[in-house]
Amino acid sequence: MSSLPSDTSPNRVEHQHTDKGYVPVYTTAVVEQPWDAYTPVDHDVWAQLFKRQRELLVGRASDAFLAAQDAMGMTPDAIPKFEELNAILQRATGWTLVGVEGLLPELTFFEHLANRRFPVTWWIRKPEQLDYLEEPDIFHDVFGHVPLLVHPVFADYMQAYGEGGLRAARLGMIDALARLYWYTVEFGLIRDGGDLKLYGAGIVSSYGESLFAIDDPSPNRIGFDLERVMRSLYRIDDYQQNYFVIDSFEDLLQQTRDADLEPIYDRLRDQEAIDVGRLLPTDRILHAGTQAYAHGKANA
Repeated sequence: MSSLPSDTSPNRVEHQHTDKGYVPVYTTAVVEQPWDAYTPVDHDVWAQLFKRQRELLVGRASDAFLAAQDAMGMTPDAIPKFEELNAILQRATGWTLVGVEGLLPELTFFEHLANRRFPVTWWIRKPEQLDYLEEPDIFHDVFGHVPLLVHPVFADYMQAYGEGGLRAARLGMIDALARLYWYTVEFGLIRDGGDLKLYGAGIVSSYGESLFAIDDPSPNRIGFDLERVMRSLYRIDDYQQNYFVIDSFEDLLQQTRDADLEPIYDRLRDQEAIDVGRLLPTDRILHAGTQAYAHGKANA
């Protein structure tokens, strides 16, 4: 990354709230991490989130995730420095973190991933946002996403996903690829030693969803099927009602990188998307949820 002029500070780009809900705001800027500008409050927010999540995730997150987080040298002491994380990633898998100001347009995001660059938001949430934030901040990105980039197989999956995203854009099938990302990278579960464990960044960085995804009887837990996942709608503002479970990172990579997706895309064009929380007769159901959470929200 090139250095910014000394009088330039990166922006904190957040969604805009309107009377019709929040509207995503996109940015393409690549910025230097302004580490010296973090306040004691910023570092304290990181410490609170880190300690709470790390304690909760022992026994819940996959062994691979916890080992990868240890390998990255993350601690609650201070917000990590991108340059120090990059030194570890470069040696392990050739990935590089790039600082960004907020949410990226899809093509820009795919291009970064295809070239083994992972965009990381530089700013951290406010103290009053400890339990929920609508957009990714540095805690979500660094605590949740970055560790598995040191895992060679998952690192390859992320690059393959970026390359696949660029192809999907040319074919008009970005929505299908977005669902794959959502149900794996963000909210995926994995079989681990006979148990279901967490690995998706959206879960492992969320206290509430770390409990809900594993313990709550409400959501469905379904064996991963690529075409099924690509048809499945999702919620961006609440807990998921369907979670998809992979058998291993190796299997996930094989199914996605080595598959010929164009015939799948051709079939998807003629099929309706599957509603949130719905089960199909063809699903490999590991747990049929009660959907009590969703019904309770609907009746509230």
